[in-house]
Amino acid sequence: MTDCHKVVLASGNAHKLDELRRILPALGLEALGRDDAPPEDGDTYEANARIKALWGRRHAPADAWVVGEDSGIEVDALGGRPGIHSARWDADPVARVLAELRDRDDRDCRYRCVMVALSPAGAELVADGELAGSVATEARGTGGFGYDPIVVPAGESLTVAELGDGWKARHSHRARAARALETMIVTRS
Repeated sequence: MTDCHKVVLASGNAHKLDELRRILPALGLEALGRDDAPPEDGDTYEANARIKALWGRRHAPADAWVVGEDSGIEVDALGGRPGIHSARWDADPVARVLAELRDRDDRDCRYRCVMVALSPAGAELVADGELAGSVATEARGTGGFGYDPIVVPAGESLTVAELGDGWKARHSHRARAARALETMIVTRS
């Protein structure tokens, strides 16, 4: 696939780039290579992913596919918060979630991810992925990033941070969206 497609991620988040490279090694995913980024002022994950993809399209090589991605965690007991604001919700978002759920029994949550890809000709593809689970009562593990130390996937007893990067590359919300997007890109070419 690398000889057919050049794919650029419109994000400055090194953790996401590394994770997506593990998920899709055949893509040869590249960073856009910019220090700035567009405002994430959409009202959905898809809107924010599209904003990033359109911004990236203006700055990426003309022959590249450009991928914008937005993701977050939705906690049922918090009315779906932090949702699309997950990356900017608090200076210590993990501590805030734990504090707000301290006396709550309902700890159900889900990770959501939406990816928007724009072809060199401007065609748009959209893929999404979800990982359901619950919020742990304390942070555990050192793998991953973001909310991973407090998310226990459905059917597991360990947090995503304890399960590690290999598990994430196979099962995460981002992995599910990325593989769906990869399939769409391949069939479009």
